[in-house]
Parts: sequence; C-alpha cells; structure tokens
Amino acid sequence: MDNKLTLEIVTPYGLILSEEVDEITAVGTEGEFGVLPGHVPFITTLKIGILSYKKEMRRPMSSSTQVCRSDLREGRHSRDSAEKAEEIDVERAKAAMARAEERLRKAADVDFGRATAALERATMRIQLGGKR
Repeated sequence: MDNKLTLEIVTPYGLILSEEVDEITAVGTEGEFGVLPGHVPFITTLKIGILSYKKEMRRPMSSSTQVCRSDLREGRHSRDSAEKAEEIDVERAKAAMARAEERLRKAADVDFGRATAALERATMRIQLGGKR
C-alpha cells in the first residue's frame, strides 16, 4: 500500500483496530497533531481525546473516528483504553459525567485528578457518541 499509514490501536485488552489509512489526527499532551504518509518519526503521549483517521483520499472520502484515552499517574500509564464510536453508550457516558461533576463539587473528599479525568472521558464519549 503505497503512501499509506498503518494505524494500529492496541490496549492492554488487545488490538482494537488495524487499518491502512491516509491521515491520522489525535490529541497529545502538547496539543492536537496530524500524521501523514512520509512523516518524520516522533514520540508523544496521548491525552484523553478523539483520534480520527481518513481513508481513501480521493472523493468520496471515508472518515472514521475513535475515542482514545490515556490516564497517566506517577509518570507511568496506569490504564490505557480506546473505544470505537459505534460502541459508545451515550446514556452511560452522561451518567458517568454526572457522577464526575458531583465528585468535583465535593472536592474536599475526592481525588481531584481522577475525577477530572473521569469528566474528560465522559465528555469525549458524549461528543463522539453524538456524531454517529
């Protein structure tokens, strides 16, 4: 496959996706970035956010999107996962968002980092789930 990228999304639970794609966009700790064929090598950490990719750059172009999340604790990955847009339960994500917001209101008794990360994940799921 000339001029293609191999996109593989792997979590501790296994391979989520393996596709030949034309373009990838993701959210790293330094901001959103894109990758095209022929890119220079680089390493980055991902933030909770949406990873999208495009296939078949000629018209009509198909685009698919995934939610990626990565929780960093104490300088190491403690939990990595990814979900396909079509697998997101929006109602469950809304309930998780409400729980996270409630925890943040009671900031004195909670782990602020965990509650904030839970809120970010729920927000991304709702955003992505609504695009289906």
